[in-house]
Amino acid sequence: MQDISRLIKERISPVPRFILTPEIEDRKPILLLSIPKGIHTPYYYKADGIREAYIRNGNESIAAPDHILHELILDGLNESFDSLVSKYDAADFAFSKLHERFKAWTGKSFDDKFLASFGLVDEDTRKLTNAGVLIADNCPLRQSRLFCVRWNGLTKAGGLVDALDSAEFTGSLIKLLEDGMSFIQRNTKIMWRKAPTSRIEMPEYAERSCFESLVNALVHRSYLELGSEVHIDIFDDRMTIYSPGGMADGSIIQNLKLSDVSSKRRNPVLADVFSRLGYMERQGSGLEKIIEWYQSCSNYTDDKIPSYSSTPSQFIVTLPNLNYVTKTGVSPEKQDFEAILNTLSLSKPTRKNVLALYERFGLYETFSRTDVVNICSITKSPASSLISFMNESGLIEKTATRGKYRFIHSNSK
Repeated sequence: MQDISRLIKERISPVPRFILTPEIEDRKPILLLSIPKGIHTPYYYKADGIREAYIRNGNESIAAPDHILHELILDGLNESFDSLVSKYDAADFAFSKLHERFKAWTGKSFDDKFLASFGLVDEDTRKLTNAGVLIADNCPLRQSRLFCVRWNGLTKAGGLVDALDSAEFTGSLIKLLEDGMSFIQRNTKIMWRKAPTSRIEMPEYAERSCFESLVNALVHRSYLELGSEVHIDIFDDRMTIYSPGGMADGSIIQNLKLSDVSSKRRNPVLADVFSRLGYMERQGSGLEKIIEWYQSCSNYTDDKIPSYSSTPSQFIVTLPNLNYVTKTGVSPEKQDFEAILNTLSLSKPTRKNVLALYERFGLYETFSRTDVVNICSITKSPASSLISFMNESGLIEKTATRGKYRFIHSNSK
């Protein structure tokens, strides 16, 4: 006990709190060393000619990278990056995006006198805090950027055309949020199907989940890592939103239940501003909400649940495409239908049109010749011929309503 106590005091700075307890286990004497979480971070190992702070990465200890070391220093000082006073004069910057959003959310005009109470300006020096720099219209921080790409396929190597759309955004965090959501909206689709009295929408992604994920990425990321940025990557089957910096408390989210995730915030000033603007909730329930919004979609299935992963230096949200179906995931009814089509002598255009109609109306919705014209982009005469062919081939049947048809379940023919 004396030797271990001496080594800790000689080689760790500042000296952490620790408890050494002698115990007996399997009739053998052991020493139990307990070290509670320290508040004076970082704790350095100083011996063998080095002085370094270490963090856990999986099952090993590694020297803390600079940006993580800086976070540990701020944490030990009970400070955060966004609360620190910058070198920029408040008088040199405008906040039109802040004014616009505040008016839209509260119905009141934003007075620049509020900047100090929002934590965006230091009252004594009239300098912007780092949070103020990030909210200002022309944010000068190079690492405050958003990269967006719609990839062609399931990976970043899509073939002849790797990317279908891409954009890079800079400026106020409010603008980054708006631009990011605009990019997502133009690169995703919403399918729909008719119900007896309404239209049921089937989005590829739950929009509110995308919004919450992007807010979290912009607000809770680490801004200490120079040259870093938030990424939105959209693939055929999923969307991933990457942000620099792992969990604020150093934990690994894959190892936790969502109900046990700490509500500690890396950038509390930014989180408070976004809460006041109606962009996020104060109680920090965003990760569970992302899943709940997904589950509320009409086309949600249990294999489409959002997932989270983190390391000490990154956090990634993966949102599955609710409408993406791999061949092995095709419904039995559609597999049966395609098998029947394979037994028929069909031209490629006819097969394409029949499948388009089946995918649109399924087994339970009815359709007319006008629907065939609209879905297949053909005129009335070819539409009538296609209906006659499908009827004669036993693919569809007439309904009690004049001029209406529906597909026949393969097992009922």
